[in-house]
Amino acid sequence: MDGRDEVPLTNLDQPLFGDARATKRDLVDYLEAVGEQLLGELRDRPLSVVRALRGQKPFMQKNVPKYAPPWVKTVTIWAERSKRDVAYPLCNDRRTLRWFANQRAVEYHPTLARADSHGFVQTHLVLDLDPPAEAGFDAVARVAELVRQALGDAGLDGAVKTSGAKGLHVLVPIAQPASGEEIAAATRALAARAERIDPQLATTAYVLEERGGKVFLDATRAGGATLVAAYSPRIRPDTPVSFPISWDELESVTPTDFTIRTVPARLRDGNPWADRLPEPQSLPVDLIEEGRGIPVARVQAMHEGKRRARARRGRADS
Repeated sequence: MDGRDEVPLTNLDQPLFGDARATKRDLVDYLEAVGEQLLGELRDRPLSVVRALRGQKPFMQKNVPKYAPPWVKTVTIWAERSKRDVAYPLCNDRRTLRWFANQRAVEYHPTLARADSHGFVQTHLVLDLDPPAEAGFDAVARVAELVRQALGDAGLDGAVKTSGAKGLHVLVPIAQPASGEEIAAATRALAARAERIDPQLATTAYVLEERGGKVFLDATRAGGATLVAAYSPRIRPDTPVSFPISWDELESVTPTDFTIRTVPARLRDGNPWADRLPEPQSLPVDLIEEGRGIPVARVQAMHEGKRRARARRGRADS
């Protein structure tokens, strides 16, 4: 057993997960090294974590377990889908982060909304760029440039980071007041505008079978949605990390450049994500109105699924 700041750390030399090429000690040491930068992304945001327990498949945990120390802060949110209150943790300090590390929490997914005196306020607009399985990173990098062009045409500026997997995240800090509905509408409009620039490369089709091998512009990250934090590790081979890159680096890096072994040295000069994020910006009214005319992707997909099911039943009955 090892202990740091009164948080007992156990079984540090065990493998973190299959093909991680890292131990639990490596995870703890990494989170120690990037704690200041990572906590800046987690502070006051309801948090979900993905844990990798020995002998189990990784799973996402939202509700704080009953055995959590009393000093782990929580915030209670009503979950409409499960019809119950969920006590989300708030990872606001190093002690809590170490406790999560000892729980084998590898991935850190905070909400886009921060808890403050006014309730929950969404602070960023997000476009999640998801390439098809057969695509290389160059394809998603080209779509990121389409998003950058769409942002510029709308008078907005954003920053980009790797997802820690094969994709990219483009984030735009949003000035308040801005409702979740307005941010969601603007996100849909930006995705549609980026798609129109090069529809052979990018798509907003929510249904996988309708994407035609194109990079998916996911505009559904809004409201209470979560996003893996900058500097969070991922449960992928070699334990990569979601890491900020400059727009100029899109063609010269790959997601595998950033792992729990390589990232600490890259942060010796500070916090590149905080440095690259622009100041909060107001959403253009025309962008919001355009987005309001675009159906919400999940709702549209649900209705289409029901329509197809009815059609199949009709064919079976005929």
